[in-house]
Amino acid sequence: MAAIIEDSMANEKVVRSDAEWRELLSEEEYRVMRLHGTEPPFSGVHNLNFKGGEYKCKGCNSVLFDSSSKFDSHCGWPSFDRQVSEGAIEEKHDTSHGMLRAEILCGTCGSHLGHVFPDGPTETGVRYCVNSTSLKFNSNDK
Repeated sequence: MAAIIEDSMANEKVVRSDAEWRELLSEEEYRVMRLHGTEPPFSGVHNLNFKGGEYKCKGCNSVLFDSSSKFDSHCGWPSFDRQVSEGAIEEKHDTSHGMLRAEILCGTCGSHLGHVFPDGPTETGVRYCVNSTSLKFNSNDK
């Protein structure tokens, strides 16, 4: 990354110009997070990470998911059954690629994270399917 990302303030929206995003993110992070791209399945560093900790947005450092909500969905991307708190994730209708899906965005900076599907195996019934490229992991393991 070209710049240090400070922790965002709770409920405070982060707004940056395109030039600022390009300076802050790597080319691949920009493609996924700002241009709504997708990393190849099974390629992300967080796909099979099951250590204790929290997953934050690479764009603004907001906490999005807790490791206790992560599960292996065998889809090739990190999967979670719930967001860490109400409003951490925003949903938007996505009709790209001839499909109707719910895109998920960071609730603080609007960065593209992935999609959410109604096929989760837990009591929530949802599966947040997230690009590792959009996340950074903070371990709470000693």
